[in-house]
Amino acid sequence: MAMSGQGALPPEVLTMGRIGVDVYPLQVGVSLRDVTSFGKYLGGSPSNVAVAAARHGRRAAVITRTGADPFGEFLRDALRGFGVDDRYVASVPHLPTPVTFCEIFPPDDFPLYFYRYPKAPDLEIHAHELDLDAIRSADVFWVTGTGLSQEPSRTATLEALRARARHGITVLDLDYRPMFWESREEARRWVQHALPHVTVAVGNLDECDTAVGEREPRAAAAALHAAGVELAVVKQGPDGVLASRGGEIVEVPPIPVEVVNGLGAGDAFGGALCHALLSGWDLDRAMRFCNAAGSIVAGRLACADAMPTSEEVEETVRAGSAVEVAGRA
Repeated sequence: MAMSGQGALPPEVLTMGRIGVDVYPLQVGVSLRDVTSFGKYLGGSPSNVAVAAARHGRRAAVITRTGADPFGEFLRDALRGFGVDDRYVASVPHLPTPVTFCEIFPPDDFPLYFYRYPKAPDLEIHAHELDLDAIRSADVFWVTGTGLSQEPSRTATLEALRARARHGITVLDLDYRPMFWESREEARRWVQHALPHVTVAVGNLDECDTAVGEREPRAAAAALHAAGVELAVVKQGPDGVLASRGGEIVEVPPIPVEVVNGLGAGDAFGGALCHALLSGWDLDRAMRFCNAAGSIVAGRLACADAMPTSEEVEETVRAGSAVEVAGRA
């Protein structure tokens, strides 16, 4: 496989899972039936997280698969352009690169249409193909619930987690997409296989319900801890985020933003979380940084292309803190 310009340096942040082409309408508030022009972007949650981490100056790489087609070549080019190491990206000759369309109806309606047929190449990651030494040595290893939805990706994901043996920061993005599963119960079964092997779990309330059967934030965090997770991050949408670790619980309000496209906010949050944890920040500072990163991307059209730098995020944190202080005055 070709390697990016980062040479042989091992990644600090290594993600595994989905990649695809996001095709976003350039007309906001218009049905796809009537849209006349589109933009083409790198997509797929773990790939976006790697891009977001790279924007914070972290060496990032992704383990994934594309089709052997021009869209796959576009994705490899895009990863390298964002500074993400593509040495663990390969093509699957008989499957097309996935394409995802969305509709944009701000502030909170963004229907997604996944074209991952007959099967997405990123679900064709085999356990025997994995570089287990790289997986063990990365400072952060990030996998998603979607990677558990089909074989051989399911076995590869679990094998990677077992080989990792909870080393360093091992993250499961709960990432529940109903269209990828036969049922919520089936998703819960496999997520619960993965939870004992990770140190961090991240998800929204619906994803926590899928993982541990709890929608109340503190109860969800407690259930994730009972499953073996050290740091539980529960995203609550307009109510902000709750983080729980070692008996400490922090809740941080969201930063108000005029939403353009909310689809990339969670991936920006994820890349910021990798950076914050590697930086050793306390939970309050980390969650404020992550919230700010998510708010920035929610105010932009694209996902990967919209990921902010650390300087942009810190400026947004300062502005948000000033609004909080003014509100208490």
